[in-house]
Amino acid sequence: MLRKSAMSKPLRILFVCTGNSCRSQMAEGWARHLGGDRVESFSAGTHPAGYVNPMAIEAMGEAGIDISGQTSKALDAALLKRMDVVVTVCGQAEVNCPVVPTTAKRIHWPIPDPVGTAGDRETIRRQFLSVRDDIRRRMEELLRACDGAAVTGVPRPKTAARARTR
Repeated sequence: MLRKSAMSKPLRILFVCTGNSCRSQMAEGWARHLGGDRVESFSAGTHPAGYVNPMAIEAMGEAGIDISGQTSKALDAALLKRMDVVVTVCGQAEVNCPVVPTTAKRIHWPIPDPVGTAGDRETIRRQFLSVRDDIRRRMEELLRACDGAAVTGVPRPKTAARARTR
């Protein structure tokens, strides 16, 4: 995981999807859980749904992470400007995400939307769990890529966040 020196600030990661009701919410929860105080995680949507999907809350709860207090929010320029890393988690968000500041690393994770899964409740639940686990794996990889890098002033690997310049 990331190491935080006394001189560094937490890595600020924003997860963006269209509705900010499912995948980006799960990613925000995983970042907070896995990164601890070394990470500040945020999520937003290009067209926010206004709620967090109950199946996403349930899937994350089964992993011991409570995202029920998170809210669906709109993406805004002020939030983007404060980020070290911006991760889009769906194709629509990748296309519609505004220009990311040059000080932030932009990453795309093409994660399928479990909301559109057809079938009975158990089939849909399994898809949510699969997406949850995929996001966890990707978040662990991102944190490993940033391992040991200070949040400011030290270049990070190209697969992770770029050092912020002031």
